[in-house]
Amino acid sequence: MRVAGVLGVAAGLAVAGVAAAGPSGAAPGVAATAAHKHPKAHHHRGPIPVVVHAKTLKVEPVIRADKAKPPKKVLVKNLVTGTGAAATATSTVTVKYVGANYKTGKDFTVATWQSGQATSFTLHHVVAGFSSGLVGMKTGGRREIVIPSKYGYGKAHVGPIKPYETLVFVVDLEAVSP
Repeated sequence: MRVAGVLGVAAGLAVAGVAAAGPSGAAPGVAATAAHKHPKAHHHRGPIPVVVHAKTLKVEPVIRADKAKPPKKVLVKNLVTGTGAAATATSTVTVKYVGANYKTGKDFTVATWQSGQATSFTLHHVVAGFSSGLVGMKTGGRREIVIPSKYGYGKAHVGPIKPYETLVFVVDLEAVSP
């Protein structure tokens, strides 16, 4: 099913079973503009799940479950460091991605890998943890982002994402525009 996705309307992301409205009645993934604060993403200082095919950009990555206590801050780990333009908080990005539950490793997305098509969106139209996790990432790279619930969907139940879930994304950044 292809619907406005977990990360945002502008993204047009495909997520299995996501409802048409997200927290506060907004489109899924769109934080209220006034309250949309970007947490500082921390580079790999804590529990971060293992990713199979982490460095092979031509193969869909697979996120493994992690039994450690989920982090309280957004964590990022560059799996492949890009060499192109870097994303800023106001950039429009084109990405391929997968998303999974931190504790179970269960993929909750109908990822862009299955469609074979990348998706584009503006970073201020997605959940704060996803946006801050991409800031500074360079085109051509692959990054793992761990998003605690308070920077994702909090107490909201959005499609396959349950309240207070920590999310893990592996994102390949294909293009950035200002």
